[in-house]
Amino acid sequence: MKIYAASYLLPVEGPPIAGGAIAVEEGEIVAVGTLDLLSAVCPGEVTEFPGCVIMPGLVNAHSHLELTHFPAWKLRHGMEYAPRGFVDWLVQVVKIKRGVTEEELGHSVREGLRISRESGTTLLGEILTNRTLIPLYAESTLAGRLYFEAVGHDSAGSAHLLADLERAAGRSSGGFLPGLSPHSAYTLSESFARELGGRARELFLPCAVHLAESAEESSFLFDGTGALAETFYPFVRWEQYLPPARKTTPVRYLDRLGLLTPGMAAVHCVHVTPADAELLRDREVSIILCPRSNDRLDVGTAPAHLFRNLGIPLAFGTDSLASNDSLSLFDEARFAAELWPGLFPPEELLYMMTLGGARALGMDDVAGSLVPGKRADFIVVEVAGRPEQLPERIIGEGKIVEVCTAGESLPL
Repeated sequence: MKIYAASYLLPVEGPPIAGGAIAVEEGEIVAVGTLDLLSAVCPGEVTEFPGCVIMPGLVNAHSHLELTHFPAWKLRHGMEYAPRGFVDWLVQVVKIKRGVTEEELGHSVREGLRISRESGTTLLGEILTNRTLIPLYAESTLAGRLYFEAVGHDSAGSAHLLADLERAAGRSSGGFLPGLSPHSAYTLSESFARELGGRARELFLPCAVHLAESAEESSFLFDGTGALAETFYPFVRWEQYLPPARKTTPVRYLDRLGLLTPGMAAVHCVHVTPADAELLRDREVSIILCPRSNDRLDVGTAPAHLFRNLGIPLAFGTDSLASNDSLSLFDEARFAAELWPGLFPPEELLYMMTLGGARALGMDDVAGSLVPGKRADFIVVEVAGRPEQLPERIIGEGKIVEVCTAGESLPL
């Protein structure tokens, strides 16, 4: 048994504990309390971190680690320009990925896992396109949910992809559990989207979907026009699959297809109406906010005030380095605090970075807070100040000095 102690322990499910500690055995938290108490009842080696806070490992609820090396690939292809809009960016991503080898994707994932760990993330909601990369996650000391991504319109190709997804979902991925990711309302045929939703329910797999990210998506779903129809579909040779005007919003369209079910993680949700938000609440969907990615792609700002007032569960994701500058949730939270001043108290931001993210991934039974019975994933943050100032100072000034997964320290 090992005991880790610090000036403060921040369990998230409870107030800070001065002189707090956790006892760890076989990778699991077995006790939480003051160091004096745990030393008396849990004999074991003690590691102390004076002037620091022990808190849960961070949860990046939406990532694409396959794209970690995207900035370098972009330079290699001579595409230093910044896309003019969301659809131009989509086209750029497709162009660059077409020239990337599977070996390069593997190096990109490994680097993403390393950067995530050094940023304090111990749990990921990872969108995975290339299923041959699953072993890289299985070998990782991190954990999370691997959402196997699905894109397509052709019925024959969709059937093959669905079979591939089901095989992938049955494979062992270490600390990563399987999930499905119907990519978006504009990249799937109605029949394939319905089938994915049905299979996810049959296999008890949670889903994640990119939802209402851009104005172009809303235009495409409502009247079938705009840059997605005029630029993206011809570029990927999907002209024959252009749908008729659906006269609805992305949220209501996915609900009509049966995809908005409890446990669904809806990512972005920038262009939603109040009625859409109420529907997401009623369907018990979690929303993953990616404010820096939205700002970088100039798609707008999610109505976080509306979501919070409706009580919709919220979490943070960094998205990928194709649309962000870092994989740090601390950077994400600081940006959110400036973007929505006064909306989220610091302790609520920390919740969204930890337990909120774990709940969005359906993994709050194993991670997101420091309570007995959960996996011993925690970080040690150097910070000063009184207990009531801890959340604010952790987000604003904290320096990560230790990252542990399953009770084992990882190199920084």
